[in-house]
Amino acid sequence: MDYQNLLTEIKENILYVTINRPLKMNALNRETLKELADVVIYANTTPDILGVLLTGAGEKAFVAGADISEFADFDVAQGEQLALDGHTAVFNAIEGSTKPFVAAINGFALGGGLELAMACHIRVAAAGAKLGLPEVTLGLIPGYGGTQRLTQLVGKGRALELIATADMITAEKAAQIGLVNEVVPVGELIGAAERILGKIKQRAPIAIASAIKAVNAAVDVDQNGYEVEIKAFAACFGTEDFKEGVSAFLEKRVPKFKGH
Repeated sequence: MDYQNLLTEIKENILYVTINRPLKMNALNRETLKELADVVIYANTTPDILGVLLTGAGEKAFVAGADISEFADFDVAQGEQLALDGHTAVFNAIEGSTKPFVAAINGFALGGGLELAMACHIRVAAAGAKLGLPEVTLGLIPGYGGTQRLTQLVGKGRALELIATADMITAEKAAQIGLVNEVVPVGELIGAAERILGKIKQRAPIAIASAIKAVNAAVDVDQNGYEVEIKAFAACFGTEDFKEGVSAFLEKRVPKFKGH
């Protein structure tokens, strides 16, 4: 894969994706969002990829927000289309991906950057990272799912406080309120994300995809999460991975899942 703003590499069934605009604090412009959309499709359609590690280039920022210059002159209709396109092609696509995305937050995760991290299934942050949604300082609100995902992760009161004050919080505070899963020294960040993905990739890929689908349904008002779980659970019984998992358990050996 050849991108202008992303660095990509596959190692041991993990797709490493680095947003590579360090001079712009890895801000999300149109081209970067387009490339991220392509990455999600590529991950979902490549059987050898069992997980995605998403991070930012450099030591300062994961993603320090959207590229404001690109939408400074937008009207209402253009603003709506901007949000709709981002939701559909990138943020919702990541959340609904059949492959788990782990965000390794190496520095500032602000605005669209924090929204990107929240769309990922798991978040690990470096000590010293700062997180926030400062959109109200521009006369806006988060438009890439931030109001919804932040509320789901930390609750209504904390979400409104963070959004309305536009305050940045530390990685440690983010862990305390459930916004990130873990905080580690910056030198251990990628290793921590790799450890999580290393465990996940030993499990049955179809089961992982089914778990993502069922957990997402729990916070989707248009779905009955229990019904989604029942159907996803039942479908697993028709997979070769289920047979392999049970056989390995009974034979007291490590299973060899193939994603079938």
